[in-house]
Amino acid sequence: MDRWFARLASKVALIAGQPAAFALAVAVIMIWILGGPYFGWSDTWQLVVNTGTTVATFLMVFLIQNSQNRN
Repeated sequence: MDRWFARLASKVALIAGQPAAFALAVAVIMIWILGGPYFGWSDTWQLVVNTGTTVATFLMVFLIQNSQNRN
């Protein structure tokens, strides 16, 4: 299990560190912002981005910690 997670963490860290990953994140946020008027700036509209960013942050904490442990 440790080797599997280490390989996965390395691959995800490599992908997440690319400029294209940042550009994708910016594009997703822009699409979310542009969707605001369509959804009437509703609570559900806000919940979508809040949930997505919370989950992404939670998972990235473990990947960052794994990278720090390997260094």
